[in-house]
Amino acid sequence: MYTGKGQSVPRNVVSVRFALNVTEVEDHAFEDCYDLIEVVLNDGLKKIGIEAFRDCSSLESITLPSTVIEIDKEAFSCCTSLQSINIPSTITDIGPNAFSSCIRLQEVELHEGLQTIGACAFTRCESLESINLPSTLTEIGNRAFIHCFRLQEVRLHESLETIGYRAFVSCSSLERFTFPSISTRLNNVVEVQTEANRIRQLNEIDAIRGDMIVRRGSELFVPGAVVRGGSNWTSVKASIDQIVSWIRYHEIKEATSLFELALWKARLDQADEATDINRGAYRIEVPGPVKDAILQYL
Repeated sequence: MYTGKGQSVPRNVVSVRFALNVTEVEDHAFEDCYDLIEVVLNDGLKKIGIEAFRDCSSLESITLPSTVIEIDKEAFSCCTSLQSINIPSTITDIGPNAFSSCIRLQEVELHEGLQTIGACAFTRCESLESINLPSTLTEIGNRAFIHCFRLQEVRLHESLETIGYRAFVSCSSLERFTFPSISTRLNNVVEVQTEANRIRQLNEIDAIRGDMIVRRGSELFVPGAVVRGGSNWTSVKASIDQIVSWIRYHEIKEATSLFELALWKARLDQADEATDINRGAYRIEVPGPVKDAILQYL
């Protein structure tokens, strides 16, 4: 029985049940309890503290009561056997690294009411294939989903204001990235579209380069063994040329789209009676032949 209030927990604990009056799982309370399999939380629990269940590598599932309002940083980090988690609607913020390196986490259920996903909250959740982001979400932190290699689909809503730096980088299976309505959230769409294009560029570069070119952050390296061998240099050079072409292509394509959006917004700002119905009438596009010429050239 866990009663909180400074209680010392043995590191070899296998099963634990919370007393009815517990309101907080204290910081580091169950950290490094590698054999912990079963946790029964009580109704009335409000907070899960810093690194409360970090490195509980045998924990496969846990049910959070609807009274929980806060999941602090690294609360479930490195719970490598955790397969599913249901985040109650009472939680507005998921702390930094809260579920980082939960490599077997396949199902994450988020509910309306959630506003912020903290930095690195789901980084290296390598088994996560999809996630339904609620319409109340306003911020996705830096590197929130980085290295989620199996993540295939992300749908963003009009409430979203910020996508953090490298939030979806190295999501190499990401195929569908759905944006908010451009007619209602023009400013946000510009920010979101820019980040999404950058994500796609990095993932496409990863797909092109294979094993011959190594990327560290934003820099590319050719491994020394390949260069010394000499036999693969032609292929390496071809890959680098292809990467450079992709970068040029996306830079020009993105610049063209942003230019169109800027012109559209300028006309809307000048219009006194712009409504959702007639917004399309103010749209300006770069002429089709110009776009075709650019794409053919590249």
